[in-house]
Amino acid sequence: MYIDTHVHLNAEQYEEDIKEVIERALDANVKRMVVVGFDRVTIEKAMELAENYPFIYAVVGWHPVDAIDCTEEDLKWIETLAAHPKVVGIGETGLDYYWDKSPKDIQQELFRKQIRLAQKVNLPIIIHNRDATGDVVRILKEEEASITGGIMHCYGGSVETAKECIDMNFMISLGGPVTFKNAKMPKQVATEISLEHLLIETDAPYLAPHPYRGKRNEPALVTLVAEEIARLKGVSVDEVARKTTENALKTFKITD
Repeated sequence: MYIDTHVHLNAEQYEEDIKEVIERALDANVKRMVVVGFDRVTIEKAMELAENYPFIYAVVGWHPVDAIDCTEEDLKWIETLAAHPKVVGIGETGLDYYWDKSPKDIQQELFRKQIRLAQKVNLPIIIHNRDATGDVVRILKEEEASITGGIMHCYGGSVETAKECIDMNFMISLGGPVTFKNAKMPKQVATEISLEHLLIETDAPYLAPHPYRGKRNEPALVTLVAEEIARLKGVSVDEVARKTTENALKTFKITD
């Protein structure tokens, strides 16, 4: 069994064929999916999916790119949703210095607020990091994010930084890029970081794994991520599936 720990089935790319996408995932033995909302529209859709499908869970939070749009009212709404039994995390939040829609100081302030919110509701926090590793790690330390821990989503950094995050009670989640031929760091992380600390995800509809790179991604393809990790580690795919599923259930406190 596999768990796709980070997927955007709430994206408009799935409006035409969401049922078929979900069926293909189940047929591929992807038995649970965690749908991540990151603004008003996608959070509402994530909640709807979680309520309609017993094997779908929701993560709710506000994306750093859109930090400038997030109000105190939005944060209170997210806190209210956190009490829902199908909500298993806060995020995705973090920092994104690639896009310049939201100034860095506003991103950092919202990041800190969501870490504190996660601590208040006792849920893991899901971290988005693009071109901002130093500030992400610093803020996680300053805000004592290890209290809840969480997930470094679609991790693309170094082994050294991965170990720093693991020391702060964070799991390292690998997605499609680990299958790319030129992806040295994700492959190194997959090789050197123990399975005890790894999760798998698609981030679909984005970042489809090889040989589907550039096409629409979907949860069924998380199996290709597991296969590449197994190849790099020299273990069976079943072992990767079993351990990453166990890790995901524990991280998200899923018991059903």
